[in-house]
Amino acid sequence: MFAKSRTINRQYFGKNIQNFMEIPNLIDIQLSSYESFLQKEKLDNNEPLENKGLQEVFDSTFPIESPDGNMSLEYEFYKLEEENIKFTELQCKQKGLTYSVPLKARINLNFKDTGAILQKDIYMGDIPLMTDRGTFIVNGAERVVVSQIHRSPGVIFNHEKGVYSSRIIPYRGSWLEFEIDQKKDLIYAKIDRKKKILGTIFLRALGFSTREEIIDQFYETETVAVDAAKKEELVDKVLARAVKIKNEDGEEKVLLRAGSTLHMHEVDDLISQDVKEITIILFDARKKKGNKEEHNPSLDSRMIINCFEREDMKYTKEGASDEEPTLEDALTAVFSILKPGEPMAAEAAKNELEGMFFNIRHYDLGRVGRYKLNKKFDIYSEPVETHTLVKSDIINTMKHLVKVYIGNEVLDDIDHLGNRRIRSVGELMTNSLKTAFARMERIAKERMSLKETETMKPQDLISIKPIVAAIKEFFGSSQLSQFMDQINPLSELTHKRRLNALGPGGLSRDRAGFEVRDVHYTHYGRMCPIETPEGPNIGLIVSLAIFTRVNEYGFLETPYRKVVDGKATDTVEYLSAMDEDRYYIGQVAEGMKADGSFPTEMVSCRHVGDYTTRNVKDIQYMDVSPRQVISVSASLVPFLEHDDANRALMGCNMQRQGVPLLFPEPPFVGTGMEAKAAYDSGVLIKAKHDGEVVWVESDLIKVKVDGSDKIDEYPLLKYQRTNNDTCNHQRPTVEVGEKVKKGDVLADGPATFNGELSLGRNLLVGFVPWNGYNYEDAVLISRRVVKEDMYTSIHIKEFQTEIRETKLGPEKITRDVPNTSEKMLNNLDAEGIIRIGAKVRSGDILVGKVTPKSETETTPEFKLLNSIFGEKAKEVRDSSLRVPHGIEGVIIDVQRMKRTEGDDLNPGVDEVVKVLIANKRKLREGDKMAGRHGNKGVVARILPEEDMPYLADGTPLDVCLNPLGVPSRMNIGQIMESELGIVGRYLNQYFESPAFQTPSQEQIAEKLVEAGLSPDCKQIVRDGRTGEPFVNPIFVGVIYFLKLHHLVDDKMHARSTGPYSLVTQQPLGGKAQFGGQRLGEMEVWALEAYGAANTLQEMMTIKSDDMNGRSKVYESIVKGDPTAAAGVPESFNVMVQELRGLALDFKIYDAKGKRIALTERDQELIDKASSGFEKENEDA
Repeated sequence: MFAKSRTINRQYFGKNIQNFMEIPNLIDIQLSSYESFLQKEKLDNNEPLENKGLQEVFDSTFPIESPDGNMSLEYEFYKLEEENIKFTELQCKQKGLTYSVPLKARINLNFKDTGAILQKDIYMGDIPLMTDRGTFIVNGAERVVVSQIHRSPGVIFNHEKGVYSSRIIPYRGSWLEFEIDQKKDLIYAKIDRKKKILGTIFLRALGFSTREEIIDQFYETETVAVDAAKKEELVDKVLARAVKIKNEDGEEKVLLRAGSTLHMHEVDDLISQDVKEITIILFDARKKKGNKEEHNPSLDSRMIINCFEREDMKYTKEGASDEEPTLEDALTAVFSILKPGEPMAAEAAKNELEGMFFNIRHYDLGRVGRYKLNKKFDIYSEPVETHTLVKSDIINTMKHLVKVYIGNEVLDDIDHLGNRRIRSVGELMTNSLKTAFARMERIAKERMSLKETETMKPQDLISIKPIVAAIKEFFGSSQLSQFMDQINPLSELTHKRRLNALGPGGLSRDRAGFEVRDVHYTHYGRMCPIETPEGPNIGLIVSLAIFTRVNEYGFLETPYRKVVDGKATDTVEYLSAMDEDRYYIGQVAEGMKADGSFPTEMVSCRHVGDYTTRNVKDIQYMDVSPRQVISVSASLVPFLEHDDANRALMGCNMQRQGVPLLFPEPPFVGTGMEAKAAYDSGVLIKAKHDGEVVWVESDLIKVKVDGSDKIDEYPLLKYQRTNNDTCNHQRPTVEVGEKVKKGDVLADGPATFNGELSLGRNLLVGFVPWNGYNYEDAVLISRRVVKEDMYTSIHIKEFQTEIRETKLGPEKITRDVPNTSEKMLNNLDAEGIIRIGAKVRSGDILVGKVTPKSETETTPEFKLLNSIFGEKAKEVRDSSLRVPHGIEGVIIDVQRMKRTEGDDLNPGVDEVVKVLIANKRKLREGDKMAGRHGNKGVVARILPEEDMPYLADGTPLDVCLNPLGVPSRMNIGQIMESELGIVGRYLNQYFESPAFQTPSQEQIAEKLVEAGLSPDCKQIVRDGRTGEPFVNPIFVGVIYFLKLHHLVDDKMHARSTGPYSLVTQQPLGGKAQFGGQRLGEMEVWALEAYGAANTLQEMMTIKSDDMNGRSKVYESIVKGDPTAAAGVPESFNVMVQELRGLALDFKIYDAKGKRIALTERDQELIDKASSGFEKENEDA
């Protein structure tokens, strides 16, 4: 079945476009992020660690000082004790453990008074290790930590609901916002979304105490002479400095305050008081820089002056001309809003406000926030390094906001990828550890103050409980730590490359509007515009584009070729969305020359959000590849550019659901991404060194390393269960004696063939309706496909049972199961566990197990006798593990774990037995199938091949699809794939047509003619039943079809009797609960409309919750007696009890006035009453 040739020779067939760059490692986002967290390579090479990840967590926590300052705990370094890893990845999976490494830190306890130092390496918990596939093994299951995309810290200016506002968003700490009151032309500050504070009052609270100081921060000033001849020029000017004059006593007196606007009579006063010169504010000052006029930092707005006037009205006493709000006034005003009702001393208030924004313990912008602020206000002469705010940040934010308001600056776009960043595993883990370490620090300080100093050791002070709990919580229950989607290699790969906007600190589904979800121009080359789920998460969960990488600040970057003087150079530069906005970027042109010159003078290019055509000389960069825009899944769809976006989205998502087949086959029409996707997904086995293959077995390959005697051994996985119950199985692709290079593929994994991703099979398809069996997207398929096991897949389910200690004694595994026939025990071994290789079906026993039952008689006499004469055989009940409904298959493995053999089991559990059942599923009616273009359908009928329509040479078609499925869906890619596919089949060639580089219809038509087919790809097709040709020629091609993970065997379900809900006594719902089908309100209306009274009555009583009725009906059916009488439904009793709870008694009588019993208790009362009534009659 499997070809010997190891590589599939694909012929490139498409436009003449050169792909300039190799695709990088596709799971690098996971690997590099966790490496930067642990810095394992640096630890191994004894290099000094950078201040990031785990190192940063330690550095930010230590030293921990005692409250009296007498002791301190200091940290030296940490190490990962890899020699103490107990189990391999595979063992952790089998035993249900976490694959992790012990973390130790060297901590010194210093005593200040004695100068003594105690040193100790303290165990700080187990840190889960990432496998080389970018996953974690937690409690035996593979998990992926998805990267989160969130709003970047920094400053943002926006205009919503008619308000201009700016926000300084820190990585952690209080939000500071400013907004503009447009009616009054004032600026206000807000802390943590509380009430607003006048901007100048906030500045005074920060320590800008006088009007002059505040004016200097915002405006340029100029000193002018007071000239009686030019006094008109001074009118309406605003003073930047107070004008003071001396009175008769020689005391200085303020004539006019800073910030006053000069009117004519005040100018006259100045002249009469003989003031020589005044300092005024220059509003619209322009600075000459060289010959370029530049806007200077001075504001062209009177907003700050208006705030001064507002202060006079609100905060100062009436009539006082020179009084200003003091620092105390300002602090009182600020804290009356922040902490209303709490009186605060001025000094304490000042310290608290300082701590709120200028202390690293309470406020942290992070590297990113600081970088964004410096980039926004690139006016700092030397860049600020501190991670807290500085006062100039606040002034600059206020200035910029006013400039935005008056139109000198532009607003920010919060959906721009310059304002959204990525938090990957390493950073998410660092954040969760920081909070844990803060708890640990608090505990250590408490212990320092309580314990005796003499006996103190470092390990007594440090509690690792919060750290262990945080790691467990992060990997076990964080929204971003997810159970890996393991249906096939592609679904694994895309899960690791996913970006999620939900999760802690992110958006929530209901609050996310249309804008956040929409495609933005900055997504180009960074996030895929196609691959995203349908439904409530659309646009919130996205995928990385192929070439994207994440830079040190967490922003997405995409590579571009540098273009100099109209020629593309060999330099590749990665640009973030912010940098890209400055350039014109050309697209990859068809027919570029080898020296990098463009084929035409004018080139289509992008700039910010515009697509224009410009001269080659204006272009600074160009794309590296046409498929730079899309993700891995999308790049596996051939002829993607001919599909409507909605269908392309479905095509991407459905490839991830393709079940790995028993006999995979690579597509005739590929895109050249198949090998790369398989290679980076981690399911293949690759050579670690150059060498020669010396041993090949089904489960082991040995390679002798070149230039040494060392032999590398590669064990292969055989029939391993994946998270999604599909089968992970590896097959060797090399032979003994073959030379291999480092990185060569030695073995195929699931859904791969010779190192290429192969999710489906190539089928001969005709677009022709056939007797209504392909109506509404249904698929008509040939029995040959089933007979040759083309779509047969293996599915493995795991069942486990625990042997527990109960109050009445331990449970026991045994073959001696009560009330069971010998036939049921046939396949059990002597201990009562099923043998490997046995075929089982639903209801069969997998593990015989009995549980002690409580004694029935426990009278004192019985207890006495029991204690005298020893125990009699206690009662046991059968609690065996059985095969659930609807499952059958072959036992392929049994695993036992016992506490006595040192396995780590949950408390109260002595033994765990796991049984794996594999079953082979052939294609069936009801299975869902799909192509790569969103052309999905359900198998409606499997037709004998002799009845299928056949071609002129007698070849029967494999599939008949409805031609009406194409025009309205606009996924023409499937038509072009069919044409090229049939060429591949006839010429036995494999094609590679990458997205956006695919051949034209004319080129395909030439190929069709070369293969001896009609250029329109139509053929005369005959009906298999009559041999008559169809009226018109039929379009026949070869399409690559997948069997999806929506299998009818998992969905088929039926119930006669089963479990009932406790209160309402109605059957449970859903397959998992072995429930019934819901007959809801609308179904009742339908039956009422037909007047089907009896059907309705039995539906609502004996088929639902009439407890007596249903047991009687069951008995009568078993006895073959067809009568059935409906009683009172239990939900009616629930309603009666509800009414009785409201103190309303409720009795029911029939037409003859006889009382109807609702419960057994009612029946007893009625019987009692009627017997009493009869007795009275007799006496009478």
